[in-house]
Amino acid sequence: MKKTIRMIALVLFAFFFIFAGSAHFLQGEGFAAMVPDWVPFKLSLIYLTGIIEIVLAILLLVPSTRKQARLWTVIYLIAVFPANIYAAIAGVPAPGQDEANQVLLWVRLLFQPLLIWWVFWAAAQKDS
Repeated sequence: MKKTIRMIALVLFAFFFIFAGSAHFLQGEGFAAMVPDWVPFKLSLIYLTGIIEIVLAILLLVPSTRKQARLWTVIYLIAVFPANIYAAIAGVPAPGQDEANQVLLWVRLLFQPLLIWWVFWAAAQKDS
């Protein structure tokens, strides 16, 4: 039963990551606004991170690549966290939004550790 719950959680995470990665292409300018001005090639970077999210999601679903994809997904989530911090401090609206909700920008920061835990737990290769 635990293995089934873990697999459902993994598939949901992968679906979320594919959706989020796709959003990088649909709302590229909105994501680019979350990157400080001193970072070059912001839109290209956003497209690259969208590709990374989609690829990691797929690799998480393949049993033979799951262990490495789990590690790289955690590293990736840690690496992009500063963009969320910048967005909260600078008051950058979420992609697709015209106005920033300061409370939601700061609350969103709490979800990054949850995402890290989620993929770490769901992609763990355990028999039970």
